[in-house]
Amino acid sequence: GKFRDFVFSIADGIAFPRERVILGGDHLGPLTWKGMESAKAMANAAELVREYVKAGFSKIHLDTSMRLGDDRMDRQLDVELVAARGAFLCRAAEEAYRELKEEDHKKASPVYVVGSEVPVPGGSKNVEELTVTDPTDFVETVEAYRKEFRKSDLEEAYMRVIAVVVQPGVEFGDEFVAAYDREKARDLTAALKQYPDLVFEAHSTDYQTAEHLRQMVEDGFGVLKVGPALTFALREALFALNLMEEELLKIKSGLVPSQFIKTLESEMIREPKHWQGYYRGSEPEQSLSRKYSLLDRCRYYLPNPGVKASMERLFNNLTLTGIPLSLLSQYMPVQYKKVREGRLDLNPRALAKDRVKGAIEDYGYATRPRSPGSGA
Repeated sequence: GKFRDFVFSIADGIAFPRERVILGGDHLGPLTWKGMESAKAMANAAELVREYVKAGFSKIHLDTSMRLGDDRMDRQLDVELVAARGAFLCRAAEEAYRELKEEDHKKASPVYVVGSEVPVPGGSKNVEELTVTDPTDFVETVEAYRKEFRKSDLEEAYMRVIAVVVQPGVEFGDEFVAAYDREKARDLTAALKQYPDLVFEAHSTDYQTAEHLRQMVEDGFGVLKVGPALTFALREALFALNLMEEELLKIKSGLVPSQFIKTLESEMIREPKHWQGYYRGSEPEQSLSRKYSLLDRCRYYLPNPGVKASMERLFNNLTLTGIPLSLLSQYMPVQYKKVREGRLDLNPRALAKDRVKGAIEDYGYATRPRSPGSGA
């Protein structure tokens, strides 16, 4: 509920209609309780799904792909069991939705995403781990869910299964990006044509080029998930602003430096739980990764009170000093051009936001309909 309210507060602040906000829950299932025996783990997962739906989340990813405490550990779970557990969670979601609709008759029905062929959340450590989902496995997954939903009298809910999570061969890690290769994914994307009511959902599309993203959309990936690439862009902007601030405070007395880069680093060292399992190597190598890794584990520290205070001081200092065009050109050349063209205000918050918008625009390019006859 707190996250929902946080999102709605942002929407209200920019006069964006709440009904156009779609809240989605990823990997909802027994992952947190995978060490428990299956009955207890699935009961907990069902309660989790119920709470998400009752909180207003309407895009529900049912993920029951993990082995539980009393499952055999020497072989992969049967797809029928995975689907049956997914149907069990779907029933819990439907029950919660019926309760919700009694309070609000206009509430839209939840839609479902199934499948879980993705690497670990937050990025992979090895590009060699990647394999495109086998089209046979994709078809077996869809048919298993269709069968299990029917057995559980969830035919109407199955009509609201809109997407299947697959691995298209895209991923990113500390220093690499595995780019989409439509030739390697061709058999998989061809299999989707058997199911005109479904699209693929792709996780970890961060750092794909705009053209690769457009190819993915053309090939049936109707949901492109992105996260770290956006906070990476924000981190880049904040570092650039900090470097400009350092130059300006050499000639502007009376202002306390924000030391944003140093503050972020010290907070990450003080509380290493969000990056320690991701960054390897010597201390200098880890320090480089903490700042610049594509995994962008530093995003978890931006809400830290000390980091937030440093960020506010950075913005306030640059507002007081002003940002010379020469420094802006040096450290943020794309934003410099927009400022010169009158398309962007020359203030630190606007500059930081525009850096993030630049990353988002690749997805806009990928999903916008091409103009007839223009090829664009």
